Amino acid sequence: MKIMVVGGGGREHAIIKSIKKNPKVSEIFALPGNAGMANDATLVQIGAKDIPAIVDFAVKNSIEFAVVAPDDPLVLGAVNALEEKGIRCFGPTKEAAIIEGSKVFSKEFMKKHGIPTASYEIFDSMEKALAYLESAPMPAVIKADGLALGKGVIIAETVEAAKDAVRSMMRDRIFGDSGSRVVIEEFLTGYEVSVLSFTDGKTIVPMVSSMDHKRARDNDEGPNTGGMGTVAPNPYYTPEVAKECMEKIFLPTIKAMNKEGRTFKGCLYFGLMITPAGPKVIEYNCRFGDPETQVVLPLLESDLLDIMIAVSEGRLSEIPVKFSEKSACCVIMASDGYPVKYESGFKIDIPQDIKDDVFVAGAKFSEDRTLISAGGRVLGVTSIADSLGEAIKSAYGKVERVSFANAYYRKDIGTKAMKALDK
Repeated sequence: MKIMVVGGGGREHAIIKSIKKNPKVSEIFALPGNAGMANDATLVQIGAKDIPAIVDFAVKNSIEFAVVAPDDPLVLGAVNALEEKGIRCFGPTKEAAIIEGSKVFSKEFMKKHGIPTASYEIFDSMEKALAYLESAPMPAVIKADGLALGKGVIIAETVEAAKDAVRSMMRDRIFGDSGSRVVIEEFLTGYEVSVLSFTDGKTIVPMVSSMDHKRARDNDEGPNTGGMGTVAPNPYYTPEVAKECMEKIFLPTIKAMNKEGRTFKGCLYFGLMITPAGPKVIEYNCRFGDPETQVVLPLLESDLLDIMIAVSEGRLSEIPVKFSEKSACCVIMASDGYPVKYESGFKIDIPQDIKDDVFVAGAKFSEDRTLISAGGRVLGVTSIADSLGEAIKSAYGKVERVSFANAYYRKDIGTKAMKALDK
């Protein structure tokens, strides 16, 4: 089979490495991919948002199955356009991808269908938002309505900080048109859990839970990033919590999307907060999370491509989906200064014996075909072990063996999860 994977980050590298295990796969094309995955896929210099060019390539190269991984092309309708040409896809249509594409839609959707989430207000006027903040409880969560590379959420501790966040989104447009509307949300307390799930719109199969580390610096300090590391499974996601989430959040979401005429087929990501009042949805994503994918897929024992094809054909219930009972840890190595200001273009050295455990997100070739850093998050290093403590220790051992100038990584990935296990 000839497979096409749209996207170019660490998540896509993890997906490609997983798909490669299927003996039916003859060739994998990554659009655009990055130089760090050149040994695992054929790189095609077509941007992930260039839908006409993606479709044209798929048709001309007789692609038999496409995986559209990032949020932007999904929200722009890449799956719709490919399916119109008869190309089978893993990923939701534009109509279903709005669950991530618009925070306003998702909040109103949850309110309408009784799915537990934080209380909120929506504003398309900066003046009204600023006036509301005068008496709003703090901390508050300020969210840009549209997509913002996973960075469109600001947690404000004070009224002035909240106002600054609103101004930056609505007046200064730091997230472009995504900030034309904002959601101001109640700050939830508890434990965060990420749960990715396979669904064909009828059946939903949660994957192993994970814990993301969004802040740039140790002890959850610094600005929000696309994610600095993950561990799986998340110890706060107990069997009792999982059962409650299935009954009150997962199944109701799938049924409500069907009712809205927006049947979701693909990977639906639930960002949850386990609060004293029970689990609540912080956000939905319409695709695999990054870097959650880099710990979840290495624990998948079933065949990923077979599952994806079953999802696209509406027969997920017929396919076994099994995960290892081991633990995984992924540590992101970034360019120092990310996500604000950083330098790149430095040679990356990855020892041959751990290349299978490295998922490259931001790299390119220099003129002499040397692999060099080319972005904020450069790569993720993953380890699997019988216990979480062993996985964390092993991951950091591998990190010390990978090198590029200006490399930065958090030193406390998994610390919070270990504290939960020690209770």
